[in-house]
Amino acid sequence: MITQDKRLLTQYVAGSTLDPLLFEGDSLDALRLLPDECIDCAITSPPYYMKREYAGGGIGLESTWQGYVDDLVAICAEVYRVLKPTGSFWLNIGDSYQGKSLIMVPERVAMRLTDEVGFTLRNHVVWNKLKGAPDNARDKMRTLWESVFFFTKTPSGYYYDIDAVRKPPRRAKSTRHGAVVSATGVSGVRYRRKIELSTELTDAEKANAMEALDDMLGQVERGEVPDFRMVIRGASRTTHGDSTKLSGRAKELAEKGFYFLKYSKKGANISDVWDIIPEDSQNRASHYAPFPEDLVKNPIALTCPSGGIVLDPFVGTGTTCKVARDMGRRSIGIDLGRPYLEAAEERLCTQ
Repeated sequence: MITQDKRLLTQYVAGSTLDPLLFEGDSLDALRLLPDECIDCAITSPPYYMKREYAGGGIGLESTWQGYVDDLVAICAEVYRVLKPTGSFWLNIGDSYQGKSLIMVPERVAMRLTDEVGFTLRNHVVWNKLKGAPDNARDKMRTLWESVFFFTKTPSGYYYDIDAVRKPPRRAKSTRHGAVVSATGVSGVRYRRKIELSTELTDAEKANAMEALDDMLGQVERGEVPDFRMVIRGASRTTHGDSTKLSGRAKELAEKGFYFLKYSKKGANISDVWDIIPEDSQNRASHYAPFPEDLVKNPIALTCPSGGIVLDPFVGTGTTCKVARDMGRRSIGIDLGRPYLEAAEERLCTQ
């Protein structure tokens, strides 16, 4: 439903329907109508500076990049206010050029949101688009990635479901001779050789390392651990440096002569590089830059509980709201452009 009725914003927050609310209006003005701490997760991609002119106007066409950053920070400050203490904010933003030089808009915005607004920046995600539009410039490289910043309202205690988007682990296998080989080809032979040839381990440490390696291989064979790495003093690079003051792993290495890195049975944690092809089918005629559904799925799965409310203050043709509804979350989308909201409404009604 598209509305300009300000009362419906607060009524929606108090309700329970999964049907998204599409609000036509200025983002800053609309956000100021929402009560404090009512939103679980905000996801948005605002108009980039001096890139396109959208229906309804809005930010992006300021006379200076400083003005653009000021306007965007003011809107994000309202996002901070309406987020619950457990809430998160995902901001997809691209850069612009001025005088042949990148302005570094994403970084400037991110620094102000942490330094002035109070957000905690947990990750700077690289959206690798895999393909992109042709670039006619003959004096620079094509750009095939954009920033997605993962902010939280508080440094800790925010909602984060680490298991929601894990990649299933590969499994170990056995050779014809009965030896166990991990998913990455680890059989233990290489580690045994390193232990035997070590000039830094004592005989007692070597014996302990061999015993621990046998135990780890047994865990792999029983399916308790899908894979592992063994770091041996003097034979392998330590994971986080050699300082025993800064690294517990370095301390373990100094005391025992080895340590293990065990992979989770649940799979690998999601990384901060996302390979996602840009949207090229949904409402391209009415909106120049709809972002892909896959770019929204990870943030919602990770940081919005089931039945929670997702907010997009620059909702465009409704990708955030559609994905939120499909994933069992409520949502509010705000935009100045009536044609975009109508496209979003049609999309939500037909899919």
